[in-house]
Amino acid sequence: MVRKQENLLNDFNKKTGAVKGILKIAFKLLVNDKGKFFALLMGITFAVFLMVQMTSIFAGVLKSASSTVTNIGAKIWIMDPAVNTVANSIPMPDYVLDAVRSIAGVKYAVPLYSGGATLKLRSGVYQSVSVLGLDDTSLLGRPELLEGNIEDIYAENGFLVVKDVEFQKLENPVIGTEFELNDNRGVIVGIAKVASNCLFGMPTLYTTYNRAIQYIPSTRFTISYILVEPKNDSAVEPIKQEVKKMGYVAVTNEEFRENISTYYKYKTGLGTNILLMTVISFIVGLSISGQTFYTFILENLDKFGALKAIGAKSHELIVMIVFQAGFTALTGYGLGVGLCSLMIVLAKLRLPNYASTITYTNLGIAFFMVLIIAIFSSYIGVRKVLKIEPFDVFRG
Repeated sequence: MVRKQENLLNDFNKKTGAVKGILKIAFKLLVNDKGKFFALLMGITFAVFLMVQMTSIFAGVLKSASSTVTNIGAKIWIMDPAVNTVANSIPMPDYVLDAVRSIAGVKYAVPLYSGGATLKLRSGVYQSVSVLGLDDTSLLGRPELLEGNIEDIYAENGFLVVKDVEFQKLENPVIGTEFELNDNRGVIVGIAKVASNCLFGMPTLYTTYNRAIQYIPSTRFTISYILVEPKNDSAVEPIKQEVKKMGYVAVTNEEFRENISTYYKYKTGLGTNILLMTVISFIVGLSISGQTFYTFILENLDKFGALKAIGAKSHELIVMIVFQAGFTALTGYGLGVGLCSLMIVLAKLRLPNYASTITYTNLGIAFFMVLIIAIFSSYIGVRKVLKIEPFDVFRG
């Protein structure tokens, strides 16, 4: 029994050593011609770079499009069924707020004003802004303050300004800075920060709900959204059903963000354009790597034939080719992701509002496409090598 185990161990060691030797030969063949190896590597690297870059831009845009939802952080949002994005709200009558507050599972419900306005700065310059009016009593959704006191928002003409990438468009205001909004005086009483920057390139101001509807011209109805805090998680579905009976829609924070993402993916040209660019990048990488790898196989055909003549099995040659294609594809993948990350960092240093975010989904999509490129390259190489006969090499 012991001798049998020793024989099995020896056979395993021999096979392991043979595989290591084959892979070592395959690696030397691959990197021997540095020009061809570099060309093959660069083709995959730039294909991965373009794929990750395009999908990262798309992910960044989707994240920024939901910035208001993320920053407010309400558990349930109630809105008109026709609302597609948080920026395009449809006002609701006041009785909806009273009806929502009467639902059994609601702990509390407050109104939110969301709209646009044009400020006249002290220099005389006009600047478009986004204004969020928070419930006067609870200030639900208020941002974290960097400077100032949150109670000052109740002061006469008080506004909070978000210090983000658009902050400088308001001429870098400080506490006490004045502006004019629809012939009304406004005063900055606090400087805040938020979790996510706005997509639309406008500075963001916070004030109370009543001040927002007083200063900004609006329609007869003024409630943009109703923010709801349920008593517990099991109350969410009953609340949705009751709101639906009233002719409106109730969605959770996550569902609202998903709805906004779906809108930009499928109901605008953004998703289609990004998809086309990603597919084009994939086709470019596939064609370049496939052609270059095929040329590499042709140039080393005599070496594969010589290996076959001295006893290399077909499956060993297949292992060599798969290793070469896989090594090149994975190396190119790493270089492409690294190059894309570097470009995004450099772009954000010069352009703070540059919307691009690398996610695990982006990396997974690029990795899957790189695997397809590796499989395609391996296939065309294996087909050519398996057809070669040793006597053809020596006859040549």
